[in-house]
Amino acid sequence: MNQAILVGVEIKSRETPQWTIEHSLEELSELARTAGVKVIERLTQAREKPDPRTYIGKGKVAELKAIIEETDATIVLTDDELTPAQSKNLEKELNVKILDRTGLILDIFASRAQTAEAQLQVELAQLEYMMPRLTNMWTHLSRMGGGIGTKGPGEKQLETDKRLVRKRITLIKKKLEQVQQSRDLRRKKRKEVPVICGALTGYTNAGKSTILNQLTNAEVLAEDKLFATLDPTSRRFQLPTNQETVLTDTVGFLQKLPHQLVKAFYSTLEEVTEADYLVHVCDVSHPNLEGMLDTTKSIIKSLKADNIPMVYVFNKIDKVAKPNQVKKSLDQYEPKIFISALDKDGIDQLIVAINDLLESYQEDMSFNVPYNKMDIVHMIHQYGNVNDIKYDNDFIRIQATINRLKGERLLNQLYSHSK
Repeated sequence: MNQAILVGVEIKSRETPQWTIEHSLEELSELARTAGVKVIERLTQAREKPDPRTYIGKGKVAELKAIIEETDATIVLTDDELTPAQSKNLEKELNVKILDRTGLILDIFASRAQTAEAQLQVELAQLEYMMPRLTNMWTHLSRMGGGIGTKGPGEKQLETDKRLVRKRITLIKKKLEQVQQSRDLRRKKRKEVPVICGALTGYTNAGKSTILNQLTNAEVLAEDKLFATLDPTSRRFQLPTNQETVLTDTVGFLQKLPHQLVKAFYSTLEEVTEADYLVHVCDVSHPNLEGMLDTTKSIIKSLKADNIPMVYVFNKIDKVAKPNQVKKSLDQYEPKIFISALDKDGIDQLIVAINDLLESYQEDMSFNVPYNKMDIVHMIHQYGNVNDIKYDNDFIRIQATINRLKGERLLNQLYSHSK
C-alpha cells in the first residue's frame, strides 16, 4: 500500500469556522483511504497565500523532505490543486510522487465510474485537468533543439500530445451531447406523466444510497466510502396517499469539488435542478456538519436549485452521543427529520415527511379538458380532489385541489396536445 504525507496551507483570510485546515485535512485523509492510500503524517503551514513556486515555503519543503526520508513515504498529497509549476518543482525537490486534491478526486472518480456515461464524464475531466500540465511534462526535452525554422523532439512530442488530447476531448463532448439528448428525452417523457420526481442530494458519504435502498427495497451500492455513487439511480416508492413518487440518488458533493468534475458531470447534476423536490441528506454525526451543510447549500444555489421544495434528513443519529442537544442546535432547518437509515429507524417517518412536503403544495386549479383526453380527467381524479365539474360542448371544465407540481404537469400536457 502506498504511504502518503498530507500537506495543507492554512490561508487565514480564507478559513472559516466551518472549514478549518484540520477539517480539510481530515477529509483529504478520507479521500486517501477511499483511494487505498495510507496516511502516515500531516504537515501544515499558515501563510497569506500559497508559495507560487512550491506551494509551501522553503523551510517547510526542507522539513517535508526530512519526514519523507524518515518514513519512506511514496506520495505527497496536497490539500489544494497545484499549478503545473508547483507540482513539477515539488517533485524535483522531494523525489516522490506529488498528487494534489483534484488529481486524487479524479482518480477516485475514475475507479468508481461504472456506466459508459460516467466513464466518459470522468475521462473528460481528467483530460481537461491534464491539458495545462502537458507543457511542463516536456519542458526539459524542448531544450534539446529548436533553432529558427526547426523544432526539437520534445516540442514535437508536446504538440502531438496536445493535438491528441484536444481531439479526444472533442470526441467525448460529442458523445456526451448524444447522451444528454437521450437523457432530455427520457426526462421529457417522465414529465408528461404527472408523477412527482425527487432527488437525493447532499454531501458525499451522508447515506443517500442507503436511504434509497430502504425506501424502495433497491440494491444500490452503499459503502462507507466517499463517492460510492457516481451514476444517478432512480426508483419508485409509494406515499401514504397511495401516490407514487420517483426518487433519484445523485453524486455526492464535496468541499473544493474540482470545477472540471462539476462541468463534466453537469448533465448528471441536472437531476437535482429538474427535481420537483429535494431530500437533503446530512451526516448528523460528523464533527463538521455545519461546513457540509454550507457546502451543499452553496452548490445547490450555484445549480439554481435553491427554490425547489426541500426536506432535511439528518442521518446517523444513532452515532450521536447527545442527540437532544444536537437536535436543538439544528432548529433553523425546516422541515427536517432525524433517522438512522442503516437500522431503518425513522424511514417510515421520512416517507410521511416527504408526503407532508408535497401536500403543503396543494392548490386550487382549473382544467379545461377536451373530450378526447379522458385519461387526464382520470388523473385529476386520481391525484387531486375535484371540487366542481361541468360538461360543456367542447370541454370538461374541472375545479380541483391538487398538488401544484402535478397540476402544472397536467396543464402542460393539455397545452402540448392543443398545439
